[in-house]
This record gives sequence, C-alpha cells and structure tokens, in this order.
Amino acid sequence: MSDPFGRAIRDHYRGERSEPLLDRDGDDVREHRIEQWYFGDHEEDAWRDQWIEGPVLDMGAGAGRDALYYQARFETVAIEVSDHLVETMRDRGVEDARRADMFALRDHFDRDRFRSAHAKGTQVGLAGSMAAVREFLADLAYVTTPDATTILDNYAPELDATSDAFGYREDPTHGLAYRVYHLVYEDEVGDTLLFRLFSVDRLREATIGTPWEVVATNYGDVQWRAALEKQ
Repeated sequence: MSDPFGRAIRDHYRGERSEPLLDRDGDDVREHRIEQWYFGDHEEDAWRDQWIEGPVLDMGAGAGRDALYYQARFETVAIEVSDHLVETMRDRGVEDARRADMFALRDHFDRDRFRSAHAKGTQVGLAGSMAAVREFLADLAYVTTPDATTILDNYAPELDATSDAFGYREDPTHGLAYRVYHLVYEDEVGDTLLFRLFSVDRLREATIGTPWEVVATNYGDVQWRAALEKQ
C-alpha cells in the first residue's frame, strides 16, 4: 500500500528526509509542513483539554505529539492507519500506539473502552459522506463509556475564508463542501484524499440517532472544534 505521508514523517523523524512532502491538487502544489504540524511540544489548549479524561483514544495521532502529553496524565491509546506512523510513535515513546482505522472502531476495541476520544486535524472529514460520519459516531459511541466526551474538528464551509483552503471544492448544499488532493514524496504518489467538510449544524444533524450531542463549539479562522457528550 502506498504511504508517502507516513514514510515522509518517519524519514523526517530519523533525519533521513532529503525531499519535501508535497500536497498536489492538479497544478496546485503545497509543501506539507511536517515539523510544524506533527512535531514539537503539545500545544496546551484549555478549551480542548477540559473535555479529555482517561482512558483516552487519540484518533489519527500522527507522530504522537498529543499522545505523549496525555499519556503522562492518564491511559492513552493512539491509533493510525500507517505502519510508518505507528513505528514513529513507538520510537518517540508513545506507550500504546496501534495500527487501527478510526472508521472501523468496533473491529479494534471492546464496548465502553474509553472515557474520552479526540481527533485533531480534520480527519473526521475522511469519512467522505455525512452518512459515514453518522456511522462513525455510532461506532465511537460503542467503544466509549456512557458518560464519554469527544472532541472533533473540521473546516467550516460556512466561513468565507475556508474557500481558500488547499484543494477546496464547493458543494451546492448549504453547510457542505469538499477538499480533494493527494500527497507525493520522492517517487511515491499517494491515493487521492477526499475530505467531507461540514458545518457544526450538519454535525448536529449527523448525531441524530446516536447518543451524542454537541455541547460546545470553538471557531478559528477557517475551522471549528466541537465538544460532544453522550446524553
């Protein structure tokens, strides 16, 4: 399986990367800022951290920056779909880094396994559709306790500035959009990534039929973060 993303981050950590990791959307090219986005210290965030309790599931954990912070405070399980990233996390000291797909949680974890969960980096958009987002929320409910909390984030298509995001595609339906691009590292080309962008109101719609309720939101320039609790 092609994995230029994970391999570039692994090579960067080992000091073996000699070429940039590139995001490509047709003729548009952007250099992926590996050091800035995946390494360095955890950015303490009182808004987000108030919702995190252990055991915590770190979904799409990247190189383990947040997992390293949280595991010093409570039990933390960090998951990624890339073997390169799991290896990198373990080398950096993440105690429980596993290869697992956040969109197939029931395949990996028992019921009521976690008290909280978070996915930092808009990975939830990789569900691809709102029906798949609802299915993800149902699976996340299965592996978390009855009093669980979760933190999710995504680009906010209702904000004008979001249209400048790399790979942005409009959708005629209010509160929805897409991002589409692929990654290239050295001579390796990754699969096309399709991110479903959705507003907080669309997230609220996706919680219908699940135990989750959006209880708080926090906006940046082009993104939102939402805290969800089970009701």
